[in-house]
Amino acid sequence: MFSALSEYLDSIRARDPAPRSRWEILLYPGVLALGLHRVAHWLFNGELYFLARLVNHIARFLTAIDIHPGAQIGKFFFCDHGFVVIGETAVIGDNVTIYQGATLGGRNPTDGVGGKRHPTIEDDVIISLGAAILGPVTIGKGARVGANAVVTKDVAPGSVMVGIPAKPTLLDASEKQRGFVQYGTPCSQTFDPNTQKLELLQCEIRQMQERIAQLIDERDEARRAARPAASEPDRDSGTAA
Repeated sequence: MFSALSEYLDSIRARDPAPRSRWEILLYPGVLALGLHRVAHWLFNGELYFLARLVNHIARFLTAIDIHPGAQIGKFFFCDHGFVVIGETAVIGDNVTIYQGATLGGRNPTDGVGGKRHPTIEDDVIISLGAAILGPVTIGKGARVGANAVVTKDVAPGSVMVGIPAKPTLLDASEKQRGFVQYGTPCSQTFDPNTQKLELLQCEIRQMQERIAQLIDERDEARRAARPAASEPDRDSGTAA
């Protein structure tokens, strides 16, 4: 038990440079919220729904993190700061990081299968602050969801999603490039999909302009080469007269 707790605290320390010791991490609201959720989830599975909800309300009061007792959460889950909402049918894999203000929200049960109305988050996903993942969608392994992004469709593994609605950037989160990036995405405007599209259009326009200039030069050279041949008959006819 203590070794498992030490591994969990070390996993948080690897993702957060702020704590000086494991004891300090024990005071984190995300750690307390997860611990109380384990109790609430155990009660929920035992069909002690009122007690499960009571523990859930205590956890929300103490931490400002609202995790429904029915949510399934894997190992090494790290919720950095509060005001996070995780719905009843949400499924979260291992080594997932969620920042403040994020929501794993539900949609109409008819959108899912068997009443599943909240997201499934696979392993090693990073969800940045203010992000909203809505409905029974799946966020693939190793994906990142940027700040304030709104996701309503499945996300491929390793993708980096930003915007409203969220769209994939040209950057990928592959094992060679990913590592752990705090808040999910590099703090650079170059990873905005709209900016990337404009840059691609600018490149295409520049290539078209260069090609048009080349065609104009070839046309002018062809005209200059044709002029002497066209003027020789005129000189011959003038001499004969």
